[in-house]
Amino acid sequence: MKVEEMSVPDGAERKSAAGLGIFERYLSVWVALCIVAGIALGSVFPALFQFLASLEYASVNLVVAVLIWAMVYPMMVNVDFASLRHIGDRPKGLVITIVVNWLVKPFTMAALGVLFFEVLFADMIDPADAQQYIAGLILLGAAPCTAMVFVWSQLTRGDPNYTLVQVSVNDVIMIFAFAPIVALLLGVTDIAVPWETLLLSVGLYVVIPLIAGALTRRWLTGHARTGESGEAVVSRFTGAVKPFSVLGLLVTVVLLFGFQGQVILDRPAVIALIAAPLVIQSYGIFIVAYAAAWAWRVPFNVAAPCALIGTSNFFELAVAVAISLFGLNSGAALATVVGVLVEVPVMLSLVAFANRTRGWFARS
Repeated sequence: MKVEEMSVPDGAERKSAAGLGIFERYLSVWVALCIVAGIALGSVFPALFQFLASLEYASVNLVVAVLIWAMVYPMMVNVDFASLRHIGDRPKGLVITIVVNWLVKPFTMAALGVLFFEVLFADMIDPADAQQYIAGLILLGAAPCTAMVFVWSQLTRGDPNYTLVQVSVNDVIMIFAFAPIVALLLGVTDIAVPWETLLLSVGLYVVIPLIAGALTRRWLTGHARTGESGEAVVSRFTGAVKPFSVLGLLVTVVLLFGFQGQVILDRPAVIALIAAPLVIQSYGIFIVAYAAAWAWRVPFNVAAPCALIGTSNFFELAVAVAISLFGLNSGAALATVVGVLVEVPVMLSLVAFANRTRGWFARS
């Protein structure tokens, strides 16, 4: 895939959302509508939601497992492990991505969670609920983005091949690092860690979809028609299955808020309380990564995506693990869904800022 194929048209700096599809551009709107629908349905049909919650095995809700798979699988097909052979090419951006994603972001998110929910908001939130919200924030902080980052890279005219390398490396690291980091941070905040459930979640929602995506990608590229590139076949396939990914996310949000409906109705301000540390974390992490890339003289088409990767979250994984560890009606699950609500408007504002400051960086 050539860089030119992923470039956005001139004027992207003035209209950063131009390259987004209808779903990505209005993701926060769809999520907000599903929140309203979930609260309403949960109030009208409480027995239905209780039945759905009972459909589980080994602490994994079967309905949610299917929905999460529908979300995650198309993303994993986009990951090309062949790109890992370029891991040593232009290492600066990759180093920044790895350091920010795995040595900075999870710990700053945990620290902000403790600061807000055990100190600043301590008088407004029950201590048990506070621990759940902190857990949800930790899960978001420990799960770097794997899919939407391709959109953010495209909108900043990032190098698509380099972005692919960064995402592929992150996915490999996630297999081994996600569970230990989450367990460490949950332990630090005095939250019990059911290791078996955590490892099962990583296997179900990272390892297996990643293997399935790699096998699918290999089959697709091996069956490309004469004159058609493997990347074109993969792109057509992921475009065809994307509606299932969208549906999986939105139905999951409806389910989560169906269980959380009474909590939200009783205390609607809780959404804003959860969003506050998430917004601060997003802008703070972007500043750290972007400044590091500028100081290290990383070209803009690598610097912008590497900062945006660190800022964005793999919220599908965070939602799935929160449900597995703490339950569908938990505060942790609620916090991860608020992360979905916050992410898109924040990321679009950062894309616009990056495009306006392109001149600060070295040319590729």
